[in-house]
This record gives sequence, structure tokens and C-alpha cells, in this order.
Amino acid sequence: MNNLEARRIEIVKLGRLLHTKGFVAAMDGNISARVNGGMILATPTCISKGMMEPEDLVLVDLNGRKIEGRREVSSEIQMHALIYRMRPEIRGVVHAHPPTATGFAAAGLALDRALVSEIIVALGSVPLANYGTPGTPELLEALEPFIPDNQAILMANHGVVTYAEDVLHAYMHMETVEHFAKISLVAHVLGRQEILSDENVDKLRAVRQKYLAMQMVNNAD
Repeated sequence: MNNLEARRIEIVKLGRLLHTKGFVAAMDGNISARVNGGMILATPTCISKGMMEPEDLVLVDLNGRKIEGRREVSSEIQMHALIYRMRPEIRGVVHAHPPTATGFAAAGLALDRALVSEIIVALGSVPLANYGTPGTPELLEALEPFIPDNQAILMANHGVVTYAEDVLHAYMHMETVEHFAKISLVAHVLGRQEILSDENVDKLRAVRQKYLAMQMVNNAD
């Protein structure tokens, strides 16, 4: 099985996971992977991410122009293409609407409080980008300042985008964001939020740097 075929199968499996977990509904969301030759393999528009077949996916270039595929390209492909252009090491992007995290985005709240050690190690924090109409340059302008230093971004009144060194880890980041959003909501309902000290946050950031360095070594192998 070549790289392209393997990524097709992987994206279809992850689409079903997104749908099963309720991170997308109806025909929402999209997934993509950077593949050989700098192309992007992406989910098409107007299809449930839980009901795709490998042949439904489309190939586009780094400007979002379709190269191959029987279906049409999603209007949000430009968001994926922008991330790939700005972050050459990124090989997977996931956009979804996990309910709790999207609730924070709809409330205008970032997930950037140091409440749980694991979120700091895995993602650092999850900032909130201003609202931009989906599928337009407005959204790209809102996201652009946050792309270089993050791997997950809340989009105001819209949803979440995550990205990583491969599409599986991009999906895992989506799970992490929603899990942290649920924890943050529970802490808020309980009326207590014990924020980690700056000293402890610095220690966790050091752990995160070691974690990222290890990932780079593994990817090089």
C-alpha cells in the first residue's frame, strides 16, 4: 500500500471517529493530510464524515486548487492550505465542532487557563481567534496570527481547528481540546478553578519542549 492509499484509509477511519463521538454533525467538518509531492488529500464538501469511502477524497495543491477527485473541494480548504503553507512540518489538519469546546468558542472564551497539567504538555494552550465567515479570507486573517505558535485554535462562533505532524495526532489534539473543555466547564460549574502557579507552568513547558523534541526525532526516523 502506498502513502496516498494509506492516508485515504486513515482519513476515512478518523472521519467515522469524529462522527461517532459527536464532534461533527450532518456534513460538518473536514480532515486533510499532506501527502507526497506537497499535495493535500482532503475530505470533500457535502458528505457526512462518518459515511465516506476512500475514493470520495480529493487531492488539491497548496493553494487549495483541485488536482484530482470525483467530488468537489470544501470551501474551507483554504484554512487547511494556509496552515500547511505556514507550517511546513505539519502533515495533518482536522476541523470539527466538538460541542463543549465550540460552546467556549461561542461564548468568546479561550481555553488558555492553566487548570490541567496534561493540556499544557500536549498543546500549551488553546487560544480564541476572532470570528471570520467560514470559507472566506476573513477567517484566514483571524487565524493567521495564531498558527505559528499553536496546534489547536478555537474559532469564535464556529468551532475548532487542530494540526500536527500527522493526521492521527491532529485528531488526537481535537480529542484533547474537547476533554479539556469539559473539565474547564465542570470547574466553572463547581465555582472553583485552582490555577497552576507560574513556577509549575514553567516546569510543564519544559516538559513540553522535551516532548516536542522527541516527536521531531521520531518523525525524522
